[in-house]
Amino acid sequence: MNQAVVEAISQIIRDKDINRDTFQEIIESVFLKAIEKRYGTADNFDVIFNIDKGDIEIYAEKTVVPDDELEDESQEIKYSKALETDEDIEIGDDFVEVIDYKSFGRRLIISAKQNLIQKIKEIEKENLYNEFQERLGEIIIGDIHQINKRELRINIDKTEVIMPTSEQVYNERYKRGQSIKAIIETVRETSREPEIVVSRRSLKFVQRLFEIEVPEIFDGIVEIKTIAREPGDRTKIAVTSNDKRVDPVGACVGMKGVRIQAIVREMNNEKIDIIHWTSDRELLIRRAMAPVIPLELIYSPEDPTSVTVVIQDDQMSMAIGRRGQNIRLASEITGSQIEPVRESEYYSEDLPLEEVEELEPEILAKLKEAGYATAEEVLDVGLEGLLDIPEIDEETGRKILDTLNIYFE
Repeated sequence: MNQAVVEAISQIIRDKDINRDTFQEIIESVFLKAIEKRYGTADNFDVIFNIDKGDIEIYAEKTVVPDDELEDESQEIKYSKALETDEDIEIGDDFVEVIDYKSFGRRLIISAKQNLIQKIKEIEKENLYNEFQERLGEIIIGDIHQINKRELRINIDKTEVIMPTSEQVYNERYKRGQSIKAIIETVRETSREPEIVVSRRSLKFVQRLFEIEVPEIFDGIVEIKTIAREPGDRTKIAVTSNDKRVDPVGACVGMKGVRIQAIVREMNNEKIDIIHWTSDRELLIRRAMAPVIPLELIYSPEDPTSVTVVIQDDQMSMAIGRRGQNIRLASEITGSQIEPVRESEYYSEDLPLEEVEELEPEILAKLKEAGYATAEEVLDVGLEGLLDIPEIDEETGRKILDTLNIYFE
């Protein structure tokens, strides 16, 4: 082989990212296969490939036999032929014959070449799989070169990755040639090249964007506790600080909102609520309900994960959010099943006087005789109305009102 061949081999090693020793082993194994194909065995053959010179040397250990007794060309050599190389050789001696690989014939050489190409492809495939397996969770930037109903095909350098429709955001519009960011979600081995799947829907995509834009998160000063997302519409992210001097929400927003604005732009103007995480469940639920503030939280005695939140009537639609997104995300990020109820509905039920256990039977009877059936009716008339009832003085009237007010505080 000449210098041009050596340069070609060096180029393959660089382009395909193949280890020199590995490439040498491939060449040697390919020619051993060709030998086995020609002779039926390669047990007594050695192949040495000098990668720096581009030389292939093939040696065969054979036994010297009389010219007319040659039976197995792979194991034996004629005495007359051995004498051409070694004048002192004798019949029965071991002889190492140098084989010219060109003598294998054109078909075997082509076969060896095909085997070599196949081996290189296998190594290239394995290298590609290992490379992207190590890059799982990394954000990449590529160019869209093909769009169909099932997926986007994106070029990253010289590698093609796919973004299935299940990993796309429903309200984003993609164009051929467009530069796009996505996160490496999975790498799967296939019979052909590895299938590298990227995503813009993944929660990890949001997390990595925050790590890139917020140095405090990257450095571990601010920690992302949990993320809830409805891709394309809204994301809620709960953060906490490992340094009391650092405000986690302020760090994520940045000076004049520059950090959060960069993330929102990348997420195609998706709404993002940043919540200061706390172990106080009630406070976390109140924060997660942003942009509204619940008037009251009522926990279910049967189900500790269920909670009813009382919302002002005019803020109910905002609390629920578009297609119920806000309430769903708040439930997800807090780990609670949140059920919103209107203020007017929650407080509209009248309290019968019979259910006020603190009222003495005589007082209850007098209130009933005066025509009062509910606590709300008594509170509405106040002290002045109670004093119109016979045998109820000012002190008794005040006690009645104080007792009823306890139920509405």
